[in-house]
Amino acid sequence: MKYCTLFIPATLSIIFLVSTSSLAGPIDSTDYPHQEHVRAVHESEHEVDHAWEMYHQAALGGTVASPKLQAEIEEHLHQARALITQAHEAAAQGDAGQVERLIKQVRIHTSHAIEGSKESKQ
Repeated sequence: MKYCTLFIPATLSIIFLVSTSSLAGPIDSTDYPHQEHVRAVHESEHEVDHAWEMYHQAALGGTVASPKLQAEIEEHLHQARALITQAHEAAAQGDAGQVERLIKQVRIHTSHAIEGSKESKQ
């Protein structure tokens, strides 16, 4: 009897949740102004994350060429993160030119970080 008392309400709750979530449609992109700018910044953010991952693999593996290079890589990655923050603000304001300039700078910093992470100890 206790089993039925718990089973029926739980089943009804699950059915309700599944049916209401299946009625939900896709997110309407028109609700987000400057969507293409936001998407571009988001993609750049992934590039920075990838650069950080490469750096961490090299640092944990002990393959970063020197402490000086390690500091330079970290500086590039921190600069890229700061630029991403600025790019988010520019995207929110709809400033396409500023978003493009900031993303170019982010790519420069991430490419330097990735190249440095690939340099092996001699």
